[in-house]
Amino acid sequence: MINKATIARKAALQVAVSSLMHFLVDGLCISCVYLMTWPFDIPQLAGILLTYNVLAFLTQPVTGHWTDSCRQRHWLLLTAVLLLTMAVLATACVVTVRPSVTGMFGVAVLLGLGNSLFHVWGGQLTAVSTANDIRAVGTFVSTGAMGLAVGFVYYSWPMVYVFLLMLVALAVASVAMTGGTAVEQRSTAAAHEAFAHRHGWLLAGLAMVALMAFVLGRSYVGQAFSAGMPKGSTVMLAVGAVSMAGKMAGGWLARWWGVVPSMAAVVIAVAACLLLRDSGTAVLVAGLFLINCTMAVTLYLANIVLAGHEGLAFGLLAAALMPGYLLAML
Repeated sequence: MINKATIARKAALQVAVSSLMHFLVDGLCISCVYLMTWPFDIPQLAGILLTYNVLAFLTQPVTGHWTDSCRQRHWLLLTAVLLLTMAVLATACVVTVRPSVTGMFGVAVLLGLGNSLFHVWGGQLTAVSTANDIRAVGTFVSTGAMGLAVGFVYYSWPMVYVFLLMLVALAVASVAMTGGTAVEQRSTAAAHEAFAHRHGWLLAGLAMVALMAFVLGRSYVGQAFSAGMPKGSTVMLAVGAVSMAGKMAGGWLARWWGVVPSMAAVVIAVAACLLLRDSGTAVLVAGLFLINCTMAVTLYLANIVLAGHEGLAFGLLAAALMPGYLLAML
């Protein structure tokens, strides 16, 4: 019989591997998008970015529900990696062999669906393998921000190929490590039973809507902080690093000081940064860090409200990011 210490070590290794893959996936996707800037103009690039983001974010409730109902979830990871591999090959074809708008949007579809599948797979695995440990949840979601920054600044064919090879190797290692099935510690199922039976499904649904509304607002505020910063490669990398640090730190703060006290302090500090955002870059950086501290908490709470459906919970919150992002772009 596997003891608790062994289970915890295995879960920690799973989180570490999936977090590194998150960095690679987001870096790979944005790199493929920007590698297509050479044959195409700005309106076409805007179209591919919108297509990619819509598919990557708004399909996650569907792929998340599929993840929850799938018994052998390693096939979801392998399917995601296959889609991303096809996207890289399609990008090479579109850029170097036969540039076409149709091919460009085909790449966006492959990237978006591969990205969507990977995220809900990783989010669900992290939640169930760590019994919804808020620190682990924050760690998994944090690395994508840095992957986006690195992919945007350093996009190139060598980097894409290296990222893809590393992703394939880690996916194979993840499947081998879990034997196809992650070790699950579903202590959140008990919380779900208590929440649903004590408060009713209507209140559970309203709680989820409230979390999604908060995520939408957070997306808008985060964009407001980052948009006010000076432009440039160094700043882009700094934004990625600050966002990653905030997402990771939020889980630890909530674990040390409690969810309510820590997040109340964070929200008050974010409000202060918003009021003082014209005071300089330091305030914008602080605001960006603090607003990202809330991400681990919203996922943690969503996993409690929808325990047993952690993939759907992750997908719903991911979908809620999109309207805030679009509002900030207006």
